[in-house]
Amino acid sequence: MSDFKSGKSDEQLIEKIVFINRVAKVVKGGRRFSFSAIAVVGDGNGKVGYGLGKANQVPEAIRKGIEKARKDMQSVSITETSIPHEIKGKYGAGLVMLKPASAGTGVIAGGAVRAVLEAVGVQNILTKCLGSHNPHNLVKATLSGLRNLRTADQVAALRGKSLEEIVT
Repeated sequence: MSDFKSGKSDEQLIEKIVFINRVAKVVKGGRRFSFSAIAVVGDGNGKVGYGLGKANQVPEAIRKGIEKARKDMQSVSITETSIPHEIKGKYGAGLVMLKPASAGTGVIAGGAVRAVLEAVGVQNILTKCLGSHNPHNLVKATLSGLRNLRTADQVAALRGKSLEEIVT
């Protein structure tokens, strides 16, 4: 996993490389190697996206992944340092449980899930990977969970009620 800071000065984006994979295509003369890179980009304040870049050279694959991740950025609901409620994100056979934690806990997560949570700006969270540990599926499952989070204000607005009616 690598960290890259954005070249833009007006907005500082957190860019993380989750996984780089060398893939081979067997042709008549032997094997042709190329690379795929999964990148996660976030602003550290509730926006995150991921991208998959493929190319014959590693730097080009990383650049493409980061470019796609920037286009994929979406806003997610987070509290000051954690998430509003427990949720499970699912993609394929990958299942990720995300659980809010009290201040001082830190990010308790594995490699692929940790990259996404650090990019989005969560500081206290407990996670568990259930099912597949494939980094592609874990990143997508984590994003699926984060994008389905709703704050109490959003739930109240959806139901057409006040926050006091929901909480009590």
